[in-house]
Amino acid sequence: MDMSTPQIAVLRQNIHGLSADDYATALRDRLPDADITVAQTPDDERDLLESAPIATGFSLGEAQIERATNLDLFACVYAGVGHLPLETFENQEIAVTNASGVHGPNIAEYVIGAILSHVRRFKQAWRQQQRGSWQSFPARELNGSTVTVVGLGAIGTSVVDRLDPFGVDTLGVRYTPSKGGPTDEVFGFDEIHDALARTDYLVLACPLTDETRGLIDSDALLTLPTDAVLVNIARGGVVDTDALVSALQSNRIGGATLDVTDPEPLPGDHPLWEFENVTITPHNAGHTPDYYERTAEILAGNVERYRSGNTEFENRVV
Repeated sequence: MDMSTPQIAVLRQNIHGLSADDYATALRDRLPDADITVAQTPDDERDLLESAPIATGFSLGEAQIERATNLDLFACVYAGVGHLPLETFENQEIAVTNASGVHGPNIAEYVIGAILSHVRRFKQAWRQQQRGSWQSFPARELNGSTVTVVGLGAIGTSVVDRLDPFGVDTLGVRYTPSKGGPTDEVFGFDEIHDALARTDYLVLACPLTDETRGLIDSDALLTLPTDAVLVNIARGGVVDTDALVSALQSNRIGGATLDVTDPEPLPGDHPLWEFENVTITPHNAGHTPDYYERTAEILAGNVERYRSGNTEFENRVV
C-alpha cells in the first residue's frame, strides 16, 4: 500500500441534507492527491471496505468490520460513537475517530438564541403578532444572570465562550471538576444541586451515560429557582420527561427549549407541545452547511498523520 496516496472510502450517508458527494468534495479540496471514492450502493461499500485502509461514514456493522481486512482507520462523522461496536474495531486493530468539535459553533448559536428568546419573550411577541395585538409586555435582561452548563466538552466550551460578552456568571458541571474549565466555577456531578440552586439558565451539553441518564429529575427541578429556564441540546434521556411536565404544570420552572426529547420523535399528543413557555425543535440544533467542511478538516489532518506512520489521531476513541 502506497501511504503517500491512500485510498479513502466515503460510505453512503446523507446528513443535514448534505450528501456523501459533498463530503468527498471537501476531502478532495484538502487531499488532492488521495484516492477518494464514494460508495453508491451496498456492493460498492463491500468492495471498498475490502481494499481501502481508510473509511469514513456514520456507522459500520460487525460483519462489515470483520470483512475489512485492510482497514486501518474508520473516521466516524458523528461526535457520538455509542452506536458503534467499538470492541470489534479494537479486536480487529482498527483505529476509530469521531467528529467531536464540529458542532461547537452551530449548537452554541442555538443555545444563545434559545436563552435570548426566553429573556426577551420573543414567543410572546410572535403570538401577539399573529393576532395583531399591540400590547407591551415585561422582559428580562441576560446581563447579570447565572448560566449553568452541564458538560464542558467542545459544545459546552463553545457555549461558555459565546456567553462571555453578555455579562453573565457561568457555572460548569463535569465528571472531573479537577480539570477545571472555562466557567467561573466548576462543580462535579455530586455537587450539581449547589449549582442548580444558583441557576437562571440551565444548559445541558453532556453525553448520555449511566451517570447522566435522568440527571435532571424531579429533585433537580425542585432545586432550580422557579423562574429558571432549561435548554437541552444533549440527549432527551438526560431529563426525566414526566418530572419536567409536572414541573411545568405546577409553575415550578420558568420554561424550556428542547432540541432533544424522550421519547424522540415526540408524539403529536404529548403534553410538552401544549406549554406556551416551551419551545421544541426536531433535533436539528446541529444542522450547519459547514458540517462536512469541519469533518473533512479533521480527517485530512489524520490522513497526514497516517502517511507519516503516526497513529496519535485527532479525536481518536479506539
